[in-house]
Amino acid sequence: MQYFQNYNPTGNIYLSTFLAALPIIVLLYLLALHPHKDKEGNKHLGIFAPYAAIAAALTAFAVCIFMMKMPPIMAVSAFLYGALSGLFPIGWIVFSAIFLYNTTLITGKFEILKDSVAGLTPDKRLQAILIAYGFGAFMEGACGFGTPVAVCGAIMVGLGFRPMTAAVICLIANTAPVAFGAIGVPIITLSQVSGIPDAYLSMMAGRQLPFFSIIVPFWLVATMVFMDKGKWSDVWEVWPATLVCGASFAIAQFFSSQMGWTMIVDIMSGIVSMIVTVFFLKIWKPKRIIGHGQSYDGTTVAQSAAAANKYEHVQHTPGEVIQAWLPWAFLAIAVFIIGLNDVKVYLNSLFNPTWPVPNLHNLSIHTPPVGTGKAGMAAKYSWNFLTMGGTGIMVAAVLSGLFVLRLTGAQWAKALSMTVVRMKVPFTVICTVLGLGYMTRYAGTDAILGLAFTKTGSAYPFFASMLGWLGVFLTGSDTASNAMFGNLQRITADQMGLNPVLIVTANSTGGVMGKMIDAQSIVVSTVACYEDHHEGMAAVGPIFRAVFWHSLALAILLSALVWAQAYIFPWMQVWAPGIGPAH
Repeated sequence: MQYFQNYNPTGNIYLSTFLAALPIIVLLYLLALHPHKDKEGNKHLGIFAPYAAIAAALTAFAVCIFMMKMPPIMAVSAFLYGALSGLFPIGWIVFSAIFLYNTTLITGKFEILKDSVAGLTPDKRLQAILIAYGFGAFMEGACGFGTPVAVCGAIMVGLGFRPMTAAVICLIANTAPVAFGAIGVPIITLSQVSGIPDAYLSMMAGRQLPFFSIIVPFWLVATMVFMDKGKWSDVWEVWPATLVCGASFAIAQFFSSQMGWTMIVDIMSGIVSMIVTVFFLKIWKPKRIIGHGQSYDGTTVAQSAAAANKYEHVQHTPGEVIQAWLPWAFLAIAVFIIGLNDVKVYLNSLFNPTWPVPNLHNLSIHTPPVGTGKAGMAAKYSWNFLTMGGTGIMVAAVLSGLFVLRLTGAQWAKALSMTVVRMKVPFTVICTVLGLGYMTRYAGTDAILGLAFTKTGSAYPFFASMLGWLGVFLTGSDTASNAMFGNLQRITADQMGLNPVLIVTANSTGGVMGKMIDAQSIVVSTVACYEDHHEGMAAVGPIFRAVFWHSLALAILLSALVWAQAYIFPWMQVWAPGIGPAH
């Protein structure tokens, strides 16, 4: 029962493209634009996230069956495959991160951690770049797959950030590091599907992303300031520290990428950025300190329920501070160790049951120009539990709970129950959205949307990165986007006489700007930042509306850079021997 993907099933390319995009249109409209009234009669835009996700999934199922002529049993298998992937590893990462956070909250150690961060700087603008950008980049490099948003979001709300602000800031911050996330998996995957060695792709990415590694911290601070009704002057008050944070990251990112160190680019850059910024804050302070609960004109503003801390710096002994930070140090160490290739290979040799997905494995076939029309798409679910990022986080939580926090039986039970209650509804959304994404991938509707970008002629270098942006928005993963469109980018570059290294890399670097608007990341941010899951699910639409224009603007800027590198600054390109036209 082989299924050959048809990229113009209606016979009209415009109608086929519209219908392929229909599930995404439905999801965006229901999440962000559909008007409704709450119980008090107040008008809002966007409906409850689970309902929007289910409606979009049903729309996708109808498109796959009636337009794409995909066998119904195959569409159901693809949806279940995606839903299971939503539980493990994505849901498991978020569950473990929130569980660890709850253990520190119950024992009171998080209060000490907050005081220690306030000791570095009580200014919320600087706390944001340290936690969301510096520490978040390290977590992205070590684990990826939603971990930085989950962990940093929980920390920031605990520090006193409003949930909405924390979610938006963490999503914006988790952009520039994404291409090298999870020990370089996106670039390595891109190399495998395109046939271009990963060292050259890393070098090319390192000539694009560092510009944005400097821009994003400023963007992050400006967004936070304007969300709190501040002014540009409030942004520029902290420009020295913002520049130090971004520039130190960018320099380390450029150096390590040009050396071809694909697997440690983010880890090295995140560590360098945090260390340099912390030392800089020892010798430099902003003229004004804007703490939590303060607006930029000096008046008091409403705080979130989690913002009980008054932010006077409380003195703690070094031992108390170390104890408060140890669970998070354990987390960083555990996910880093599990991410190492040799460790992964060894642990997977111990336990890694893999099952071909019934009615799907090797049955859906990419036809030209996306594929050869011969090999079917693999659909094997690997329950590599020992090497999942969530397992590393849970190991850190258990070890810290036993030996650092010394939780009682009642505290363990309370932390677990708090986490389960918080995750019930978000699990539904994550699984539904991932199921939708897998269904469209195996049906080929995502390829229809991708092929629309290849009809843009000499403007294609611009749209190559926009295709990556679309891919991450659709799949929730730069890795998945690279697997889906990497070969198509290589084929298009060869046909147009462009440098394949530039065009293929653009899929990943453009994709990172789509990370903040994919439904999976937004749901993860709400789980981390909103203690009430109903309130969190209701915030999905507003968060999407808040980050969409930031994502689009950054994607356009990066696309413009790729176009300029293709035609105006060709000396910035990286050429791989024997790949692409003579130059």
